[in-house]
Amino acid sequence: MAKKYLIHKILPVVKNNLFFLHAQKDRFVQMKKPAVILLLLVTLASCHRKSYTGRGSETGIASYYAESYNGRKTANGEIFQSSDMTAAHKKLPFGTKVKVTNLANGKTVKVRVNDRGPFVSGRIIDLTRAAAKKLDMVTAGVARVKIRY
Repeated sequence: MAKKYLIHKILPVVKNNLFFLHAQKDRFVQMKKPAVILLLLVTLASCHRKSYTGRGSETGIASYYAESYNGRKTANGEIFQSSDMTAAHKKLPFGTKVKVTNLANGKTVKVRVNDRGPFVSGRIIDLTRAAAKKLDMVTAGVARVKIRY
């Protein structure tokens, strides 16, 4: 009798519950996919850096790197070369193009930020020797500049 009861009463209930749980699992997985995609999109969107659209400017003192930095890695991993038109800035994102104007003579140069610095109080940008040469500031070592990004 117990065997008959088990087969006719309990087994169908267990089968139905297993089927229900399996169906619920599939439903949960189907509901989970959009949530995972949404979470992924939100995460990727939050990683996007603020882009500088040519609306910012600063005025201050610029300096240039010493030749001894040639061959060393910059903060973004590139190898520093004093012949490149690059610069170091404390906050601008790597890759930002900056127009630097020497306020004493009006000469300008465009550089790309690929390093962090300068670490001397009062200075706003460090240039490569090539960029400093175009601004005619190599002899003085520093110059009052306006940067636009």
